Amino acid sequence: MSGSEDDFGSYRRINDFIARAAFDVRDRDIFWVHDYHLLPLGADLHRLGIERPTGFFLHTPWPTPDMIEHVPNHHELMKSMLEYDLLGFQTNRDLNNFLACLRTYFGLESKDGVVTTERGQTRLQKFPIGIDPKQFAEYLAAELAPAEQEKISSLLQDVEGAKFAIGVDRLDYTKGIDKRIEAFSQLLAAEPGSISLLQIAPSSRADVDEYQKYKEDVENAINHVNAEHGTDEWRPIQYTNDSFSQAALARLYRAAHVGVVTPLRDGMNLVAKEYVAAQDPKDPGVLVLSKFAGAAEDFNADEALLVDPNHPEEIAEAILKATNMPLEERVKRWRSMMDKIESYTIHDWSAHYLGELDKSSITVPADQFHILGRGWTNEAHMPLYQSYAAALTAYNEIDPADAALKEAAYGAVKSAFDALAPPLKHTQDRLWDLPVATASRDGHRRQELRGRED
Repeated sequence: MSGSEDDFGSYRRINDFIARAAFDVRDRDIFWVHDYHLLPLGADLHRLGIERPTGFFLHTPWPTPDMIEHVPNHHELMKSMLEYDLLGFQTNRDLNNFLACLRTYFGLESKDGVVTTERGQTRLQKFPIGIDPKQFAEYLAAELAPAEQEKISSLLQDVEGAKFAIGVDRLDYTKGIDKRIEAFSQLLAAEPGSISLLQIAPSSRADVDEYQKYKEDVENAINHVNAEHGTDEWRPIQYTNDSFSQAALARLYRAAHVGVVTPLRDGMNLVAKEYVAAQDPKDPGVLVLSKFAGAAEDFNADEALLVDPNHPEEIAEAILKATNMPLEERVKRWRSMMDKIESYTIHDWSAHYLGELDKSSITVPADQFHILGRGWTNEAHMPLYQSYAAALTAYNEIDPADAALKEAAYGAVKSAFDALAPPLKHTQDRLWDLPVATASRDGHRRQELRGRED
């Protein structure tokens, strides 16, 4: 990884641009922001005066404290994330890693999943993303376009008559495709001709030198395995960079005896769930899954065959176990995973997140106006409150005997109140329960996340 101040400046300018575009829809109920591309967007929205509830969901993993310090501007990025009202993570591991980073670099602790800073409160929760199993069932029944049907038929014909495993990944070094190929080489050396691999790997970031080199390394490794373990009639690894529709992938998933999902690290990896959803309930395949994919937190060792993707021998052993697994065990494992997939779909995930984010909205009742100055609203709204307070003061100073003047002044109070009321549906009650100064890990005292730090 490389980075520069110019790179970070560009990243910040893009987020600022998006925030200004979002200003046109500032009256929407909530803002839900997605993934690492937009870590600072919530803070940029607040700077523009948008004070609706803002939530952020991280689709990728969050690293440990000793790893995040290699990321340029990590301190500023984490601080900006605390501008969101709700931070969502795929797994408990990611959530706990983020809390460890807050503890290490800011001296902040969470209480019941809530981190309190001068800005207010940020809630942190796990929301493991799901799929739509009903839609996947429809994919299996859908008719393919003739050209795609021909491609699928050709691929299945190449593996006809033998058990085969399937891998579907972006051609990205984090997906561990090279280790998977090495595992197949070891497996075929021990059990010649026992199983083949269909590896679908659409190109990713092909204009980046490192990705181009990885593509060449993968292709060279595949050619080597095919030359060493294949015959004139059979290639152990079928490989394509083509992209396929979900309906086409569903057919390939169902035909495969083993689903191999072995990323070095992944936020969730929905291919794992899609493979399970596509299986024949009466004769399901077996999922071999990296223990470092988020899906491994959903699927335990009694369901998927969990492996360390850095060790090809573990992958090879798991694939061999999968190919020889009795039907009764396969059905039991599959049924347990499918129950989980059906109990928390992509629709449940989104409804769960938005429901939690909606809790960040509160309405301040009229009898609470007297404590507005303690933090029920932010500085952007205080001029409206000052107008209301001035009108109320003027109304109270008028002699009650002067009914006409009193009524006119009441009209001014009501008008000021009507202007103030909408902004009071606010992100949260700003209690301003500040963390105390803490010692950093290098021994120096510091006061983090205070307004004066800026």
